[in-house]
Amino acid sequence: MSLEQAARAELIRLWHGAQDAAHDIGHIDRVWANCQQIMMDEPGLDRDALQMAAIFHDAVNLPKDAPNRAEASVLSAQAAADWLTGQGWPPERIAMVRHAIEAHSFSAAILPRSAEARVLQDADRLEALGAIGLARMFAVAGAMGGALFDANDPMAQHRPLDDRAFALDHLEVKLFRIADTMQTPTGRAMAEERAEWMYSFRSRLLREIGGGTTFF
Repeated sequence: MSLEQAARAELIRLWHGAQDAAHDIGHIDRVWANCQQIMMDEPGLDRDALQMAAIFHDAVNLPKDAPNRAEASVLSAQAAADWLTGQGWPPERIAMVRHAIEAHSFSAAILPRSAEARVLQDADRLEALGAIGLARMFAVAGAMGGALFDANDPMAQHRPLDDRAFALDHLEVKLFRIADTMQTPTGRAMAEERAEWMYSFRSRLLREIGGGTTFF
C-alpha cells in the first residue's frame, strides 16, 4: 500500500463513516487537484508533505455552527501529526504538514508562513467558489435548516444580511470576498474566474425568481 493509499484509509477511519456533502472524499480529491495545479507555478515545494496536508486537512470536521469550529484545523493537524509520526516521518516535515493544515482554515485565521501552507489554503478556498462552491453552499444551508433565499428581498436591500437563514446571502457575507484572500498568483486567477461565474449565476437566479437586479 502506498503512502497516499494508507493516508486515505486512515482518514476514512478517523471519520468513522461520517461524511457530509461538503466534506467527503470528493472534496479531498478536488483540493489535492487544485494543489497540483497551483504548485506548477510554485517551485521547490515538498510535494509529499503537501499531499499529506491535503488528505488530512479536514480529518476532524466540526459542524459549521459548533462553538469550537475554529479548533477544527488544529485538531486535524494533530491527527495528521500523530499518524505521520507512526509512519516514521521526521519532526521537521511533520511540522510542515501540521502548519499547512492549521493555516488552511478560514475560521482559524492563522497566517500561512510556508509555500505549502499558502498553496493548501488557496486550494481549499477554491472549493468555496464556482459551480462546486455553489453546490456546497446550498448543501450546507439545507443541512443547517436554512432557506435558499429570502423570496421577499433576495438581495437584502431592506434587511440585514443573514447567511444562517438564507443561503444566497452567503455570497455577499463571505464567498465574494475570498478571491481577495488568495495567497498565490495562480490561486487568485482561478478564484477570480470562479467568482465571476458566481456573479453570473446570481444574476440569472434573480431574473428567474423576479427578485430584482444585481449591479454585477
